[in-house]
Amino acid sequence: MKTLAVDGVDLSWNGGPPVLTGLTVTARPGEILAVTGTSGAGKTTLLSAMAGLLPPASGVVLIDGDPLGDRDRAVSLGVVLIPQDNGLAAILTAAENIAVAVIATGGTPAEARRRTAEALEPLGLSGQADQLIEELSGGQQQRTAIARGLALRGDVLLADEITSELDAANRQRVIELLRGEATRGAAVVFATHDPEAAAACDRELHLADGAAVWARP
Repeated sequence: MKTLAVDGVDLSWNGGPPVLTGLTVTARPGEILAVTGTSGAGKTTLLSAMAGLLPPASGVVLIDGDPLGDRDRAVSLGVVLIPQDNGLAAILTAAENIAVAVIATGGTPAEARRRTAEALEPLGLSGQADQLIEELSGGQQQRTAIARGLALRGDVLLADEITSELDAANRQRVIELLRGEATRGAAVVFATHDPEAAAACDRELHLADGAAVWARP
């Protein structure tokens, strides 16, 4: 499994003012790192840099000591992002959204079918597998996006506010699934504004005023 390191980075969007400055943090295999902070503190910005979507203005993002590069390279290195907006194709079914992603990252059709079923079941979505995304509730869509991320079995799993639309039981279920990914050996980074969810993680990095402070190193 792989280690993802952010080393002295400054992050901004489209050349605008810095969102985060001088940030250094390491996501380690087998652990869940919580990234907390109020809305606008930079949680999504940090995860975007970790996913290869946002190049740092300065500093570097490394995976196992080598530069991460852009999103395509990050995907090839096993960096999976579950975005806050779910990123699902509305014209596909829940199962198709997952299977297409598995095949796109090198899985066979048979593997895609198996992994899709295995990912949907613990999230209580087996009965919605053949429903179009646009027919699902917001919470069901969010759980489908989580299932897709889990089915990809990445070395690094980045989860951006993925429990925001879920009830307490499903939030707990998702945290347990993230723990399962860490137990498998993945480095998990979980951006959340939920103190209870953060408390279930191994370490907590709190973002405020453009900087990061370790709440639990």
